[in-house]
Amino acid sequence: MSSASYEVRGNIAVITLDSPPVNSLEYAVRVGIVAGIDRAQADPEVAAIVLIGSGRAFSGGADIREIGTPQAHAEPHLATVISIVESARIPVIAALGGLCLGGGLELALAAHFRVALRDAAIGLPEVKLGLLPGAGGTQRLPRLIGIEAATNFIVSGETLRAEQFADAALFDAFASEDLLAAALDFAAKVVAEARPLKRARDIGIEYPNQQAYFQFARNMVRPAAGKFPAPLKCIDAVQAACGPFEAGLRVEHELFTELEQTSESRALRHAFFGARAAAKIADIGDEVASRPIARVGVIGAGTMGGGIAMNFLNAGLPVVLVEMNQAALDRGVATIWANYESSVRKGKLGREAVEQRMALLTTAVSFDAIAACDLIVEAVFE
Repeated sequence: MSSASYEVRGNIAVITLDSPPVNSLEYAVRVGIVAGIDRAQADPEVAAIVLIGSGRAFSGGADIREIGTPQAHAEPHLATVISIVESARIPVIAALGGLCLGGGLELALAAHFRVALRDAAIGLPEVKLGLLPGAGGTQRLPRLIGIEAATNFIVSGETLRAEQFADAALFDAFASEDLLAAALDFAAKVVAEARPLKRARDIGIEYPNQQAYFQFARNMVRPAAGKFPAPLKCIDAVQAACGPFEAGLRVEHELFTELEQTSESRALRHAFFGARAAAKIADIGDEVASRPIARVGVIGAGTMGGGIAMNFLNAGLPVVLVEMNQAALDRGVATIWANYESSVRKGKLGREAVEQRMALLTTAVSFDAIAACDLIVEAVFE
């Protein structure tokens, strides 16, 4: 069963990844992409392909549940899909909106052109699971944004807005609102102008001081990495991008396979799934809607109550702080002020931001004041 739809708009084929909630590149999605590419190339009326995600993501990346299982290597596995996209004889345009992470970004890097919403969230977060990008990300990205930028991006695992790469070769065009319309327009221009297909793998890398840079990078990363091997292995993989592309892919694959078997990666993946499971309540289904929270009541202005109140104030929610007497209430409010003043001195908050937060705080010595609150947190001294 495929989890990618296919349609033709004029002479442009549109392949839409459709596997909610984040279009992870599970087996069914991979099958759908390959089937769509084959179908488009077999149709003489189709001149280009747009690859786009449904919902709020292009793709959140590989299905982590498949890691270390036969399903991850079932054909077409991700590397095969990427190779098919990259070697397509007609232009493939990846349209990026929402999340584009991990294997999703690696898939987009294999397209001949990329169009993105400026606020699309892109990243290669594999290092946070004790891994490295294992589908060509460490080889293609340096060719598009440069060695140093790619090293920092991959080792950190951070997520950035697409517009932060406006000066690099990563994106060919940006869309303001309607991503599909922008991608179709761009595809039409590519066809009309008979633009040559651009493959990231064909870009050469010239970096004369690479040995010195990579040694510096290792020296900077090693203390923070501690006993976790993935950050330094990421640097090894990016350094391999300075040589022939296929050789670099082999190095990347070997390092990924090595990391996949480490106890550190297994532990990080276990923690990842544990955190996701803990966020779910077994007896509450998806049909149950969350209640809107417009005002929060906090009972108790001690250390815990004050901290809880600050949490909601920081989120922009009005808070009613209740204590048994005025003296205890005054002490609690004074502590909140002191905490915010400390943040101002450290440069973490501006004075205006503190004033905005404190303007949301009201106090009372009667429970009647919290009768209209949508959420009440009890934090009294035991």
